Amino acid sequence: MMPLGKGAGDMDQSSSAEITRFYRRFADEEVRGRSPLYEELALGVADDMTIHDFLLTLPREKRQPNLLFAALRSLAGTPTGWRAFKQDVIANRDRLRAVMLARSTQTNEPGRCATLLPAFAALSGPLALIEIGASAGLCLIPDRYAYDYGGDIVQPTDRRGDPPVFLCRANAATPVPTAAPEIVWRAGLDLHPIDLGDPDETAWLETLVWPEQTDRLARLQSAIAVARDDPPRVIEGDLRRDLAALAAEAPKGATLVVFHTAVLAYLPAAERAEFVCSVGGLCDVWIANEGPRVLPEITARAAPGPEHRYLLSLNGTPLAWTDPHGAALDWIG
Repeated sequence: MMPLGKGAGDMDQSSSAEITRFYRRFADEEVRGRSPLYEELALGVADDMTIHDFLLTLPREKRQPNLLFAALRSLAGTPTGWRAFKQDVIANRDRLRAVMLARSTQTNEPGRCATLLPAFAALSGPLALIEIGASAGLCLIPDRYAYDYGGDIVQPTDRRGDPPVFLCRANAATPVPTAAPEIVWRAGLDLHPIDLGDPDETAWLETLVWPEQTDRLARLQSAIAVARDDPPRVIEGDLRRDLAALAAEAPKGATLVVFHTAVLAYLPAAERAEFVCSVGGLCDVWIANEGPRVLPEITARAAPGPEHRYLLSLNGTPLAWTDPHGAALDWIG
């Protein structure tokens, strides 16, 4: 951790350049066309040494755009633009730093279930699910949501509450399921599980939704309401140490599926490679939904896909290019 008193003139220039690259990439590849405000803020941060100075007082893993922007919104509300954002960062510097150290980007996007469902439904059941980086566990209950792939609505098999309908544009090659699979056991693993019964925790999940995405926020709130009827089990633990013990709890006779979305990028490259080598021995099926740079050996086997997508794979075989929030699915035919 860097000392609090470090000034802009004393910054590690290589780290400052990394912040510039990181925030420009976030603007260009993640929020362009999705969140005009976050694009403006990210481009502003990329070239602003005052904000670099602040970010360099934080550990590297705490300098993420989503964490910075959500933490500030939780303290000062949504800024109107770059000028207001910079003023709010300066005015709330110490409080903002404390929130960023205490929180993490535990975005729990239940809409991703729409891109995972075809892979789940094609497996021999019944299924036992383990999600790594499960946050509040909203992606552990795909059988309790409804889905619209552009045709008939896929209804939940476990009907509780008023389920959200997740819209997903699927290409013609996608094996659109007619029903959700039978899930007989489910559990999640997370460094800091989100308690759906805690208003502050759920408010943080809501703040992680980008400000213009009101429909996405409404679906998240609906999914939280559904999950609260019977919250999925999410235990505190680290995938590097605790996955094997959790996998051993799965019932015999069920197909054990370990899955994750946008998680492995947070591991150092060596630990990521170790996980890839070991996960197959812990489960029947491993489903990864990660950015194409995260698992390059899998990406190399896939035909080129649309820009700014994740790659869905099963046991190392590419299946589809997916929208990060579940809005689109391009199956690799």
